[in-house]
Amino acid sequence: MPKSPVTAIIRASVLGPLLRSLDGIGQADRLLAAHGLSRAQLADPYAPIPLNHYVALFETAALALGDPAIGLKLGLAVRPADLGPLGLLFTAAPTPRAAVARFSELLAVLQGSSQAALQRKGEFTAWTYRIDDPGIWPRRQDAEFSAAAIYGLLRAAGPLRVTEVQFEHEAASAMHQRVFNAPVRFGQPANRLIFANAELDRKLPSADPGLALVLERHVADLMREPEEEVDLVQAVRRCIGTQLGEQKITIETLAAALGVSPRTLQRRLGDAGTSVRQLLREHRLAMADLRMNSSTLPQSAIAEALGYADGTAFWRAFKSWTNTTPTAYRKRKTEG
Repeated sequence: MPKSPVTAIIRASVLGPLLRSLDGIGQADRLLAAHGLSRAQLADPYAPIPLNHYVALFETAALALGDPAIGLKLGLAVRPADLGPLGLLFTAAPTPRAAVARFSELLAVLQGSSQAALQRKGEFTAWTYRIDDPGIWPRRQDAEFSAAAIYGLLRAAGPLRVTEVQFEHEAASAMHQRVFNAPVRFGQPANRLIFANAELDRKLPSADPGLALVLERHVADLMREPEEEVDLVQAVRRCIGTQLGEQKITIETLAAALGVSPRTLQRRLGDAGTSVRQLLREHRLAMADLRMNSSTLPQSAIAEALGYADGTAFWRAFKSWTNTTPTAYRKRKTEG
């Protein structure tokens, strides 16, 4: 008998900063109810909240508060406890790199259907975050909240500079530049914080090995809760989402990320009736469709976000997928 779809969740504690802000204007209960949530559900910080309800609530709250940058502001105000034991690990880790690496590895404890990864490339390291489900859109507030929260927690633990910030959505304001004190780019393949390696490898004065051990044990207990079976095809899709725009995606890079040999990965994908080429094409088509339906990005920017060298390469690929040009496709969608 096939399994029922698993609803992605996020822990109620993450709603803390947003709830405090909405309470300030007396809108919390009304907006919670509008998204199928209640204050009683949030009494337990570990309570599971549907991820799509949380993201939609955040977008609605930005409108209610009249502040499109509310996610950015609240992310900077995040307290370690708002992220549960994963947030507290930031206060106990020996280096910023160790803190972000453990947070990324254990993100599933806090939030489902999402991915985070720390990737070292030459003199820099990128922290990548994105929600897997392309249907959860718009999600600007969640993206900016998450990036600002990680940046803020790291800065609270010790001095830190970010080299560049990238977001998958479209937006632009002087506030982004001021918050991160670094170049901020929009319409990118994923949400990323890019650091010089030296920034992440500094020793943190708050390091507490004993506390870190206790927190790791607690997180291990949480991870023993029933989870959906790991699906190789889904794991490859997640790796594609993380690697796109950072490096060329090949069977070798994906196999290395998943800890298997290229031959094994190729065979198991073949057994599942698919391939790296097909999964990459599906991901690019889904993201192209989303961006052409919900943004005014030019084709050249969409091409860059999808990892193509130029707009011409994207045009050819898109026409081969859909038997129509990107311009005609976007016009038809707009008229429809």
